[in-house]
Amino acid sequence: MKKEELDRLLEKYYNGESTEEEERTLSVFFDNDDVPAGYETEKAIFRYYLSAIPFPEPSVDFEQKILSGIDKSQKSSVRFLHYVLPPLGVAAGILILAGTWFYFSRQNDFQDTFTDPQIAYAETMKILLGVSSQLNDAERALTRVSVINKLPAQTLKNISRSGRIIEQSLENLSSLHEAIDESNYSEGEIEKNN
Repeated sequence: MKKEELDRLLEKYYNGESTEEEERTLSVFFDNDDVPAGYETEKAIFRYYLSAIPFPEPSVDFEQKILSGIDKSQKSSVRFLHYVLPPLGVAAGILILAGTWFYFSRQNDFQDTFTDPQIAYAETMKILLGVSSQLNDAERALTRVSVINKLPAQTLKNISRSGRIIEQSLENLSSLHEAIDESNYSEGEIEKNN
C-alpha cells in the first residue's frame, strides 16, 4: 500500500469516517511484519484489536430479557411493600395514640406553681438570663466560624496575585525569547554578509 493511501485511510479512521472495509484493510496491512517506519504505533493499535476477544453481539431477545428482569424486580418490591406497610401503619397508629395519651395525661402536671408574683418574676428572670448567656456563648462560637469563612476568600486573593506574577514573568520570558530570536537572526545576517 502506498504511503499516501495509508495516510488517507488512517486519517479517515482517526476522524471516525472510515468504513468497515477500510478498517479491515488497515488491520490486514498492519498485521504484516513489513510495516513502514513511523507507523509502529498504528501497528501496535491494530494488532491489539486483532488479538482482543471480540465483543459478542446481543441476542435478538436481549432487550426483552432486560425488561422482564426489571418487571420481576418491581413486582417483588411491590409484594414486599404489600406485606410490610400494614404492620408499619398499625405501629405508627399505636405510637400516635400513646403519645397523645401521655401528652394529655401530663397536662395536669403543668399548672402554675407560683402563687407569689415576685417569685414568679425572679424565676422568669433567672431562666431568661440563662438563655441569654447560652445565646452569647453561641454567638462567640459563631464569630470564630466567620473568621474561618474569610480564609477561602483570602486564599483565592493570594492565588490570584500569584497568577498575575506568573503572567508577568511569562511576558518577560516572551520578551527575552523574542530578543534571542532577533539576535539569532542578526547573527545569521552577519554570517551571510561575510
